[in-house]
Amino acid sequence: MAKRPSASLDGICNTILSYYPEAKLDLIRKAHAFAEEAHRGQLRSSGEPYMIHPTEVAQTLAELRLDISSVVTGLLHDTVEDTHATLEQIEKEFGKDIAELVDGVTKLSQITFKTSEEKQAENFRKMILAMAKDIRVILVKLADRLNNMRTLEHLAPHKQKIIAQETLDIYAPIANRLGIGWIKLELEDLCLRYLHPDVYYKLAQKVTKTKREREKYIEVVCDILGEKLKEYDIQAQVSGRAKHFFSVFKKMERRKVDFEQIFDLIAFRIVVDNITECYKSLGVIHATYKPVPGRFKDYIAIPKANGYQSLHTTVIGPSGERIEIQIRTQEMHQIAEGGIAAHWKYKEGKSGQSRENVEWVNRLLEWHKDLSDPNEFLETVKIDLFAEDVFVFTPKGEVKQLPHGATPLDFAYAIHTDVGNKCVGAKVNGKIVPLRHRLKSGDTIEVVTSPSQSPSKDWLKIVRSSRAKAKIRAVIKQQERDRAKEIGVEVLDKAVRPFGLTLSKLEKSGDLQRAIQGLSLRTQDELIIALGYGRLDPEQVIELVIPKEARENKVEAAKAEDESFLKKVFNAARKRSESRNAITVANLDDVLIRFGRCCNPLPGDSIIGFITRGRGVTIHTATCTKALDNDQERRVDVRWNTDKNTFKRHVRIRVLSLDEPGLLALMSQTISACGVNIASANIRTTKDRKAIAVFDVEVGDLTQLHKVTSALEGKKGVLSVERVRS
Repeated sequence: MAKRPSASLDGICNTILSYYPEAKLDLIRKAHAFAEEAHRGQLRSSGEPYMIHPTEVAQTLAELRLDISSVVTGLLHDTVEDTHATLEQIEKEFGKDIAELVDGVTKLSQITFKTSEEKQAENFRKMILAMAKDIRVILVKLADRLNNMRTLEHLAPHKQKIIAQETLDIYAPIANRLGIGWIKLELEDLCLRYLHPDVYYKLAQKVTKTKREREKYIEVVCDILGEKLKEYDIQAQVSGRAKHFFSVFKKMERRKVDFEQIFDLIAFRIVVDNITECYKSLGVIHATYKPVPGRFKDYIAIPKANGYQSLHTTVIGPSGERIEIQIRTQEMHQIAEGGIAAHWKYKEGKSGQSRENVEWVNRLLEWHKDLSDPNEFLETVKIDLFAEDVFVFTPKGEVKQLPHGATPLDFAYAIHTDVGNKCVGAKVNGKIVPLRHRLKSGDTIEVVTSPSQSPSKDWLKIVRSSRAKAKIRAVIKQQERDRAKEIGVEVLDKAVRPFGLTLSKLEKSGDLQRAIQGLSLRTQDELIIALGYGRLDPEQVIELVIPKEARENKVEAAKAEDESFLKKVFNAARKRSESRNAITVANLDDVLIRFGRCCNPLPGDSIIGFITRGRGVTIHTATCTKALDNDQERRVDVRWNTDKNTFKRHVRIRVLSLDEPGLLALMSQTISACGVNIASANIRTTKDRKAIAVFDVEVGDLTQLHKVTSALEGKKGVLSVERVRS
């Protein structure tokens, strides 16, 4: 990837004047001087002056053709977090609007979090809420992340992978959602470089080898297309380019083929004057080259959720090569490149975003109200970020936009929460279908409900939309809380009965309120539910509500009477397991530890724990979707005990490779060379001469697993390696 020239204050000003000639640049110069003074003496990881970073960020914002306030925020975005400057100073010097933007971009560095994942999730929530209030916040953040990714080589390898994965999970999809195509593509390519360096440099080498041939081919096809369009009096700009590395990589993964078997590596773009000429151009192309069946998409009639519009078709071009062609107007092209930033208007000395309906941003506010746990909020947004959309109809003809793969249940929840909760079936285009039926664009859906129906956990496996998942989880968690409350009342009554007390007597005397305060809880329900989940031992309550003398007189009798009951309820807390020492559980001793089969966590994975009555604490990875289905009231702090982590855990990896002699032996040798034992192996071949090998290996931690997967990815003939979570 070619190195860009460094940005400068003059460069920023010239870029702004190119699209906003009336702009007053005094504020830009003032912000640059303020940031330069604030960051004086600070260096980046590369050893360069820190001021290079905010200057580059501001340059990117100017290239997005944003307003003065946004560019100023780019210059100031790190001053509050990384220097002695305060928000009050920013507001005094640059006004409330810019101060609010800087605050929206600033991370929550002053708050202490239990885990780095919780901090990341809460920072993301803050950014999203600020974005919902002012979309410019996320545009500044995208420019910031783009510059950080461009200079990522100066960080340690493990930090590179963490930042690249976060970028691929969150920031590249956000750029896509907002329609800023060039930022999305560059971020994805940079992520590939650090997450799969072997793949990235292999692709770079192979693409470079064919560069001269490809450029000649592009020139020939552009000339042919240009001449053909002229014959029909269509004035068009025709251009071609090689597809981005990440796009090629995903295509190799999706089709499970090697680079040499990817033929549609070149994309062409035709930009015309109006929509009529878009469809006319499509006819000319299909008359010139044979179209590939099923590869035509009309995003003009039905735009993507981010506002993107174009006609897409794939044809068999010269020399039998498959080529993809996009056809759009000049206005569509500006929106495709700049997305939401393309809608900024400059009029009468004022600048700002036109009133564009950003439906996705509006949905974020709704999820924020429904989801109190920051990790669940982050996971919900991730699901939606990756979703392509289908457009379906109500019986009255109203259009509903749903994620790709959505079911009638998703549609029901899109109508209303109560309709979703009571849904028992649906008719699609007049025919009864099961709830797991996948909807297609153009379907008309009629929902069938029953007053006796209620959501189940199985529904979470069926729905695809974030809204439906959030609503189902809310109902399930409420049901779990109600059950925990019933158990908690029973536990407390049993615990205080030997002292001649009941729950109602404790309430009337005020003793229960004293216990609530003594345990730093807020409400009676919170105490009861904590007892029901097993987060709180009844002995802790007894110590606060029963006088010491009375406890000493009757505690032995109470223990004897309740021994069988308490053993049944808390037997997990008295058991040991062979892997107990691997995990430290906050405030609990001798706890039975179970690892979730859904995510199979390894030492090194970020983890969370959930109390399961009668079964101890179940350990999940922090990103496990099943863990998000659990009530956060049952969550306990857990961490790997690195001092005592000597046991090995079984992990399954799947290797896709070419079906070649000796490759299985090479893979086995590679795994063994990493000091890892193979417990079992299962191999099968496919019709297109590929081999799929599934290995059960014994590893000590995540680092050792990464060593194995990286070594396998580097072997010739290996197409992909992935960890399988059963």
